[in-house]
Amino acid sequence: MPREIISTKKAPEPAAYYSQAVKHGKLLYTAGQVANDPKTGRIAGTTIEEQTRRTLENLKAVLEAAGYSFADILKVNIFLKSSADFQGMNKVYQEFFPKAPPARTTVQANMMDPQWLIELEAVARKD
Repeated sequence: MPREIISTKKAPEPAAYYSQAVKHGKLLYTAGQVANDPKTGRIAGTTIEEQTRRTLENLKAVLEAAGYSFADILKVNIFLKSSADFQGMNKVYQEFFPKAPPARTTVQANMMDPQWLIELEAVARKD
């Protein structure tokens, strides 16, 4: 079964050599999404709430490009620059997953760009 590369202009262009997402069978694996605005390429927001919202909107664009939605997500991995941002991130995250949220891991991590407060990736399955 061949894999399919997913790409959309509605999410930021990859900053290095990787695909926005890869679909294999019913599974979709997304690359890490950050708070860059897809139109300008600049980081959208300075607060964790603003950056979380933009990051989740970018994830939504990649999912939709592959024919998926938030309801299809099985697992999310979240990387926060500061553990102090957990509550703010979690509040916005709940807006996107109001019921039956996917499994999730959240860790503190160094970011490739020091202005990024959050990065996240997801695995989804479409039946």
